[in-house]
Amino acid sequence: MSGTLNKVMLIGHLGDDVKTHYFEGGNCIGRFPIATNETYTNKQTGEKVTNTDWHNIVVRNKAAEICEKYLSKGDKVYVEGRLKNRQWQAEDGTTKYTTEVHVQEFTFLSTKNDSTPASAPVNQHAPQNVQGTAQVNTGAAPSTFQAPQNVPEADPSDDLPF
Repeated sequence: MSGTLNKVMLIGHLGDDVKTHYFEGGNCIGRFPIATNETYTNKQTGEKVTNTDWHNIVVRNKAAEICEKYLSKGDKVYVEGRLKNRQWQAEDGTTKYTTEVHVQEFTFLSTKNDSTPASAPVNQHAPQNVQGTAQVNTGAAPSTFQAPQNVPEADPSDDLPF
């Protein structure tokens, strides 16, 4: 296989509110951290250990506006995108580096405003057909967005594997 792949999928909780910066011409960029946890039991002590990793998330244009409007610190979200490395000069002259996840799709899993899970699929590159959606223009292909809303209880007799 001669191709390469740069794909990241994360489910985590926002560590802060979405910070959005608007540019001339109407474009914008949103940034927020997501925490993911790994929990295991220490075999020697028997105690439960949780390690938290932090990820820098970047969303653009309409997706940034949607995230800013509906997400806040503590909300659970699924993001899918690609890793990007960035460097810049700090005020003291040192070179700083960071790794970011540039989001292509995301889904709201829970929000503070809604105690039940909610879904908001957004694909910045391909259209989706979702009932009750609003048009999202991310600068790429048209996308859709479903605002968080109450989700009916699942039927316990439903035997889906996920």
